[in-house]
Amino acid sequence: MPFIEKPNFAIKVQQTKSAFAQGNARWTNRDLDPVPRHLRRWGVTSFVSYWVSDAFNAATWQFASSIIAIGLTWRESLGIVALAFFIISFVIALNGAIGVIHHVPFPVLARASWGFWGSYVAIISRAILAIFWYAIQNMNGANAVRVMIGAIWPSFLTMKNSIPESQGIETNTMISFFLFWLISVPFLCMHPNNLRWLFMVKSIIVPIAWISILIWAFKATDGGEMFDHEATLSGSAYSWAFLSSLTSVIGNFATLSVNQADFSRYSRVSVKWQLIYVPFPARLHFIAFIIGVAATSAGTVLYGGIHWDPMELISFWGNRACRFFAAFSFALAALGVNISANSLSAANDLMALFPQYVNIRRGQLICAVVAWALVPWKILKSAGSFLNFMAAYAVFLGPIAAILCCDFWVVHRRKYDTLALYQPDGIYRYTAGVNWRAMIAFIVGVVPSLPGFIQSINTSIDVGVGARPYTFGWLLGFVATALIYVVLELWVAPPTETFIQKAILPDEIYDEHSAVHEGVDLRSGEDNAHEKAGWKAKLDRIL
Repeated sequence: MPFIEKPNFAIKVQQTKSAFAQGNARWTNRDLDPVPRHLRRWGVTSFVSYWVSDAFNAATWQFASSIIAIGLTWRESLGIVALAFFIISFVIALNGAIGVIHHVPFPVLARASWGFWGSYVAIISRAILAIFWYAIQNMNGANAVRVMIGAIWPSFLTMKNSIPESQGIETNTMISFFLFWLISVPFLCMHPNNLRWLFMVKSIIVPIAWISILIWAFKATDGGEMFDHEATLSGSAYSWAFLSSLTSVIGNFATLSVNQADFSRYSRVSVKWQLIYVPFPARLHFIAFIIGVAATSAGTVLYGGIHWDPMELISFWGNRACRFFAAFSFALAALGVNISANSLSAANDLMALFPQYVNIRRGQLICAVVAWALVPWKILKSAGSFLNFMAAYAVFLGPIAAILCCDFWVVHRRKYDTLALYQPDGIYRYTAGVNWRAMIAFIVGVVPSLPGFIQSINTSIDVGVGARPYTFGWLLGFVATALIYVVLELWVAPPTETFIQKAILPDEIYDEHSAVHEGVDLRSGEDNAHEKAGWKAKLDRIL
């Protein structure tokens, strides 16, 4: 049976009576609590379809095209992608496994390493970036909807534009943006357990459509001359373009390196299946990238110029049915990835900031509304600005991912107390709710890239060689933050109060809480007052 949640029109959201919520209304609600056993419905098939769905999205295609557009060849493009996936896939798998073990979202996990109030730095950073990227994907979906409508009614593409040129968008595209946004709203109201069906549908339709485009690319060019063009960059310009493109590709998946727990928390399978990301989904992204490279190269041969936007390429096709169904695949791809990588992570962050008033559904709707204010059509105006945006996106997420990964696997050696993640005065309180070690490590990881980040936003500001670290900001930020954080946590000032002998998992707390309130013998299922007293004493020790 699908998970169906009744609409809640009250100002405050539902608060469950659980061991995690007692006296902690400021820090949790029903959606922030660990996922109980009966609501863990993501199995192997769900995760495989999720990764197939995520691999085939317009951003993956655009990266291949954008790298070619700035002067590199398809060979460098594929090499960059392979290296980027190899690096980021391990981080995604390791951080996703934490969600499988503790069944809580990223904002709650962040409390173990940042402290309760300190976690707001990571949460707010991720929320801002997720909403930005949601707006970008909404624009990708809008471009697809424009092509779909134009395939049915060609006059839509030539309708009078009443929006000033300086805004970077035309009237028909604005209409398409609104339509795609409106179509997305019902899916934002779905519980994550039901979203797995959307990913399954997308994982079937989109790959079939894209493979068809790949066949067209080879057939239309005889499979040869589309790979003949050479790089237009050389020397140091070539090297820095390579690093910048690598950072941009990593940036595209950097969000998954920190938000994977938001989905893996619903897993009903063991940790080993989460680690499937390393060999399997990375290859899927690589296949999608190859399709993007082949189609862009074919477009260069057939139509002249480098059409890094797939919708621009599809618009050259004479067959209206082909244009419609190809564009539909991109619209569906944008819808799926926008939820999996952006709206849900933003919702979890907003929920952690305002748990009494925001749940997953409300958080996603807030994300959708705020996306309008970010004018994503200006970000996507050119290939260069697209890569700059994604490089900026990675600068902040690299250090955040490093802290999350190192804290669980290296510092605490997989030993978290799930209950303490909901107790602001517990072992993860640190100094007034802030772990200063994480703060210092985060600053060290981000600061070197800030001059280049500022210059990318305002090109009139010349920071000289200070912009260089920005071109490999994710790698620099991740490595620097990881080293500083581990040194501070293990050797300089170890937070000994957070080191526990045995991990306390949510199922233990749920079982003990149930036994206390129901007087159930967990071994026989019968009422037993003596056992109830024993379980209550054990729970009191934990609390």
